[in-house]
Amino acid sequence: MRVQLQPAYILHSRPYRDSSLILETFTAEHGRISLIAKGARRRAKGGSSAALLQAFTPLLLSFSGRSEMKTLTQVESAGAPMALRAQQLYGAMYVNELLMRLLHRHDPHPRLFAAYGKTLQDLVAAPAFEPVLRCFELGLLDELGYGFSLEYEGLSGEPIDAQHWYRFHPDHGLVEVAPGADPSQPAFKGGDLLAMARGEFAGEARLAARRLLRLALALYLGDTPLKSRELFRGRRQQSVDSQ
Repeated sequence: MRVQLQPAYILHSRPYRDSSLILETFTAEHGRISLIAKGARRRAKGGSSAALLQAFTPLLLSFSGRSEMKTLTQVESAGAPMALRAQQLYGAMYVNELLMRLLHRHDPHPRLFAAYGKTLQDLVAAPAFEPVLRCFELGLLDELGYGFSLEYEGLSGEPIDAQHWYRFHPDHGLVEVAPGADPSQPAFKGGDLLAMARGEFAGEARLAARRLLRLALALYLGDTPLKSRELFRGRRQQSVDSQ
């Protein structure tokens, strides 16, 4: 297998042996690919193209090999690094971790690749980062075949009523809360769900969207906590303590 100048982003990197890197990449046409960048740490110090191997930077990668882990043979810039700071950066780290945990290797997702690039741009430009993350999470679930409707009840197919309450069911999506149901289980007001469907994540809909998407994603993420969430909580606590 030999691939030339494939649009890609680096999701994660780690040192390998004395001077190399193992890169987890997200590519436009080949999905998630593991690459070994031989001598990259040594060459990066000399100002070579290996210095481009950073997360949140549009790249063109060439690679080859027959095993599951390919060898990086060339890297070129495809755009400037995203100027992510503070909460924007933690949001981007969270998105990368979702892709690392949920994407299978060598499974192409060209629409998701385009959505990922747009999400990074939106994180830089948007005044609030949470709506950007919620939109990406919904798109990710749809792309992986786990999506559900925010406008129609999952069992009856009836339109969501703004005044009614609904619960998330793993197999059916949003199901109207039955009389006498357990009040301790999370429920979502129809008006908030319809606001989410319109891409509106302000007020109560913001909190409801966070709870709903966390429930939906937890089914596929498993029990291991997300490191990006822990980092963000730690940073937020440090900010509170310093005040």
